[in-house]
Amino acid sequence: MRKIFPVTLVTVAVSFVFATMAAAQTDSVLYVPRVVDSTLEKIEKDSDSLKARRDSVTSSIRKAQKDLKEAQRKARKEFRFDVSGIHAPDSPGVFATVFHFPPVAQWRTGTCWSFSATSYIESEVARQTGRKIKLSEMHTVYYEYLAKARHFVQTRGETWNGEGSEANALIRVMKEHGAVPESVYTGLVPGEAHHDHAALSAEVAAYLDYVKAHDYWDEDAVVDHVRLILNAHIGAPPTEFKFAGKTYTPMTFLANVMKINLNDYVDVISTLSFPYYTQGPYEVPDNWWYDSTYYNLPLDKWYGAIVSGIQKGYSIELGGDVSEPGWYGQKDLAVVPDYDIPSSYITPASREFRFHNQTSTDDHGIHVVGYKAIDGRDWFLIKDSGSGGRRGQFWGYFFMRDDYMRLKMLCYTVHKDVLRDLLDKFPKVTASRE
Repeated sequence: MRKIFPVTLVTVAVSFVFATMAAAQTDSVLYVPRVVDSTLEKIEKDSDSLKARRDSVTSSIRKAQKDLKEAQRKARKEFRFDVSGIHAPDSPGVFATVFHFPPVAQWRTGTCWSFSATSYIESEVARQTGRKIKLSEMHTVYYEYLAKARHFVQTRGETWNGEGSEANALIRVMKEHGAVPESVYTGLVPGEAHHDHAALSAEVAAYLDYVKAHDYWDEDAVVDHVRLILNAHIGAPPTEFKFAGKTYTPMTFLANVMKINLNDYVDVISTLSFPYYTQGPYEVPDNWWYDSTYYNLPLDKWYGAIVSGIQKGYSIELGGDVSEPGWYGQKDLAVVPDYDIPSSYITPASREFRFHNQTSTDDHGIHVVGYKAIDGRDWFLIKDSGSGGRRGQFWGYFFMRDDYMRLKMLCYTVHKDVLRDLLDKFPKVTASRE
């Protein structure tokens, strides 16, 4: 007969067993020190120590190299020439000059074209109206950036030339956007005392690189984005402003205050690349919109117009090469030394040869504001916004001799009246600036 235990007794027994098991398996949560492999720890410390020693050696080497380069920079010599035999003007005061404002610096920008052309137009306003108005260089620069961005899209990324341009870009920009006094738009944001466009130009270039890399050709959107970059770096130019108690827009200021006819200005070169007494292109990168309206004159006529123009009270905006030893900032001189080429050897061919092999390049824009004859040589007073014009005795000025003008200066902008007789020799149908 099977023995049967009471249910309650079984239940109690089972409960006791599980309770005993639970009590035996209960754990506590503890944080204890991490056990580190002492060998691995030593290897890690040795590695850090070795890296520190190597970094120290590298740092020492780099410092030594930096110090060496600095010493070499300070000891570096420039290839120049002995000026003792040159009978140069004594000072800017000996020149017969046209009205111009004192030199201003472009500082860390590639906008010499705007500074020289703006100075030129200031002189033209004074010559024609008697009004002496300091104009904003940066107003033109602002809209030239936008024009380049638009052209970049239109050519699908084939054009973008950084900060560079030509003097006649100012004429083109003013026709479309007018002009403003410097007093209402300096292009300096709060806290800035000098122009520095390094970050601006780099940011625009990086954005346009992105546009090209992604085939993003929405013209208005690209231009608007570049506008935002400009606004951040140099501020937005005014659309309306007060001047002499009256309210103007940039266009009404141009028409009613400056009162000059922008169609009266012509650009002149002397080149063998296309026939004289015809118009054609100035084939340099800064002519990024490929203006083909340059009047081509024989060298003697090209140079003669400069001399006669400045003697009659017209100034001239010049573009050309300033990278030669003869451009000597510490001495305020621009001459062609005899070891380069004797003056009598400067011909259309020798001039063209230098342009063709790119020893004469389109470096810089400057403004001719005065003239002086000394010992049968022509000297020109040059107003210069570049750093070269701030190294000598006369801040912002250069004395340029006739040989440098004929050999190294490549183009100029001038009022058409200076060339009236010469322009009659050109075909009546001329190329368009547009």
